[in-house]
Amino acid sequence: MSSLPYPSKQSSASDHRLNYQSTSLRYNHEIKATLEVNTVVPPPSSRGGGEGAATDHNGVFLTWEDLWVTVSNGKKGSKSILQGLTGYAQPGELLAIMGPSGCGKSTLLDTLAGRLGSNTRQTGDILINGHKQRLAYGTSAYVTQDETLITTLTVKEAVYYSAQLQLPDSMSRAEKKERAEVTIREMGLQDAMNTRIGGWGSKGLSGGQKRRVSICIEILTHPKLLFLDEPTSGLDSAASYYVMSRIVRFDRKDENRRTVIASIHQPSGEVFQLFDSLCLLSAGKVVYFGPASQANEFFALNGFPCPTLQNPSDHFLKTINKDFETDPEQGLEDAITAEVAINTLTKAYKSSDHYQQVKRLVTEICEKDCGTLEERSHSSFLTQCLVLTRRSFVNMYRDLGYYWLRVAIYVALALGLATLFYNLGSDNDSIQDRGSLLMFIASFLTFMTIGGFPSFVEDMKIFGRERLNGHYGATAFVFGNTFSSFPYLLLISVIPGAITYYLPGLHKGYEQFIYFVLVLFACMMLVESLMMTVASIVPNFLMGIITGAGIQAFMVLGGGFFRLPNDLPQPFWKYPMYYIAFHKYAYQGMFKNEFEGLTFPSNQAGGPRTIPGEQILRDRWQVDMGVSKWVDLAILLGMVVLYRILFLVIIKTTEKIKPIITAIVSVPLKQTTQIMEIPLTTPSHGDQSVV
Repeated sequence: MSSLPYPSKQSSASDHRLNYQSTSLRYNHEIKATLEVNTVVPPPSSRGGGEGAATDHNGVFLTWEDLWVTVSNGKKGSKSILQGLTGYAQPGELLAIMGPSGCGKSTLLDTLAGRLGSNTRQTGDILINGHKQRLAYGTSAYVTQDETLITTLTVKEAVYYSAQLQLPDSMSRAEKKERAEVTIREMGLQDAMNTRIGGWGSKGLSGGQKRRVSICIEILTHPKLLFLDEPTSGLDSAASYYVMSRIVRFDRKDENRRTVIASIHQPSGEVFQLFDSLCLLSAGKVVYFGPASQANEFFALNGFPCPTLQNPSDHFLKTINKDFETDPEQGLEDAITAEVAINTLTKAYKSSDHYQQVKRLVTEICEKDCGTLEERSHSSFLTQCLVLTRRSFVNMYRDLGYYWLRVAIYVALALGLATLFYNLGSDNDSIQDRGSLLMFIASFLTFMTIGGFPSFVEDMKIFGRERLNGHYGATAFVFGNTFSSFPYLLLISVIPGAITYYLPGLHKGYEQFIYFVLVLFACMMLVESLMMTVASIVPNFLMGIITGAGIQAFMVLGGGFFRLPNDLPQPFWKYPMYYIAFHKYAYQGMFKNEFEGLTFPSNQAGGPRTIPGEQILRDRWQVDMGVSKWVDLAILLGMVVLYRILFLVIIKTTEKIKPIITAIVSVPLKQTTQIMEIPLTTPSHGDQSVV
């Protein structure tokens, strides 16, 4: 591995120093002029709420000072990810955060957006327009690195559904549709409007197109502050340039200039020329912060000039990357070059006039009264529920693995049960056969519902992204997911239910069949609700399926069939498992529905020739005859509601507890550091939508 260039001659350094100081002074004047323009008080006629408010014509100035972020490292103590960072972002400009892998780019972006995990500690000041305030709904958006999108929707559908969720009810459907189509055209996706996004197993959009769809969804509300986490990751140079050029065009689109902050891994030369400001990090420290056009001069001034015809970003990252500084073939002769370069550049930046200018500008921005952010209006709770129900229904219909594959498996299982128990008859031996058949239907047929767990996890990922950006509330999500699944679960209950009911010859009568289908439907809903609750706690495919299957296995064992209720051991199995397992009420409801009103021949010599079904229920199955079968059905439906409420409570509790934990662990690293009030991207309207 070749060593990094050593400091150049004194004459060359002097020339670079003169150029660097003159351009820095000129950039300082430009920043001050921008600040003055953005803080001009508009005439009284332009003030007020809504989209014409004075604060909407002003951009968002974001500043951070002496920012530290540490994470617990187990028994080894804590590790500093960001160390004393100071900087700013201003309207109408694109700030690029660059650095080698693991330098803290995404951490800085998450910190500025208020998305740090609860296991991190954060100190320092982050101010928005000179104030400590929350990132109100509609004023900021965050585009994650992963394209978490509904793969079955087309581009037009995905953006339009999002427009219906985010934009206020004061806008008509036509206006929302027009906003969605204009946004799609702005990102160059007009030719792919009717193309499905696609994902695993289905061909759809390219990586760059998916990234642009994610950006489309987040800029529908015309946010004044946009965060992007590595928007060019995984894209070729042409796609990267196209995506970034659209972003740059967006932040200067109209009089409402926007602030864009993006973490970039390794941009091409063309992409680098699009940057206005550059924040270069290495090991959590600032190597350079300032105009991107002056970064070359800064490196050359300190002895690391960029070679001719080389991409500046490649040169910067190569200079400050110490991951590959040791070459096994060359030994340790060049092992310290990257470390020396980082220390040299870091010290040079700290002692430069430019660093002092950054601190002065941060102070000036904080002293200016640029106005507070006002939350924009959003769609109503009813609109959110309707749109989410419609969108989820379409996704379930188009995703073959969500319900249609389960329908096929259920029909196959139903045919297997129907042929195995075909024409049971009404002799004494059919008593045990009927009980076994009903037990299998209530237990193992509904057990297959755990097959939808991967789809639940994907839904939770979509919800997590949209909820963090404030698209809708948790209650609306639960309502939408619940109502959209009704038709499919009813279909799964009716078709396999009819096969397993009529071919074996169970109790004839429309009332009995309807009750049978309703119990089966309630059990399906219960298992789905249980798996959604598990998905909110264990968002991992394998662990979630194992957890859900284990919970159901315990409920089946304690349901009162494999060991009758009076024979169950009282600790745990009788109290409380027998009473909290939904199988108890499913077994008893189905048994009452089947045996009440029927008589069977007796095998006892000298006894009565027939046995009524009520006696069989009481003596053989130990069913509680003190309550009606409709009470058992009502308990099942009540448990469905309880499980859904539990799912909602877990989501809401996670939302409420996470900021509290973050605030508790964000203790000062030193006495002079002030604890920062973490801005939240989750808007207050989400709480208002909860009923």
